[in-house]
Amino acid sequence: MTRGFFIGRFQPFHLGHLKALEWILGKVNEVIIGIGSAQYSHSLQNPFTAGERVEMIWRVLRTRGLLSRCIITLVPDTNGRHSIWVAMVEHYSPRFDIVFSNDPLTQRLFKEAGYRVEGIPFFKRDLYNATRIRKLMLRGDEWKEYVPKEVAEYIEEIDGVNRLREIYLRLQQ
Repeated sequence: MTRGFFIGRFQPFHLGHLKALEWILGKVNEVIIGIGSAQYSHSLQNPFTAGERVEMIWRVLRTRGLLSRCIITLVPDTNGRHSIWVAMVEHYSPRFDIVFSNDPLTQRLFKEAGYRVEGIPFFKRDLYNATRIRKLMLRGDEWKEYVPKEVAEYIEEIDGVNRLREIYLRLQQ
């Protein structure tokens, strides 16, 4: 059985992430979804907590019948200490055989550690981009069409858009 590792901040988990996950699941039996920068929240770049990101992804996996093939884990940042990052991932994650990432540094670090690494096709990256989606939220523009329905519902439940706007306003003072 082959198990993949898919890392992201998922701020928020959007349709591009879902397409990438489905693509990965076409290549491996199971995938570990590593929620990176797990210790950060309540900032413009990382507005959602680790637990909220787990909930977003879990709801999507449950609705689509993918829970039996996915494991969600949290991975904190090493704050630029790249030499220990792979060891940190290994510590916080179950075993995996292949890493899926488009980030050049992530690819380099895992290759140097002896892992097989594959890039992921981009799925409408101009539309499905978390930074863009957060900007749409801030401006009051339509953002829900770019995330799975379960994610949009959850962000509304936790008043996530207003949180993001309050963070932005606080930074403007």
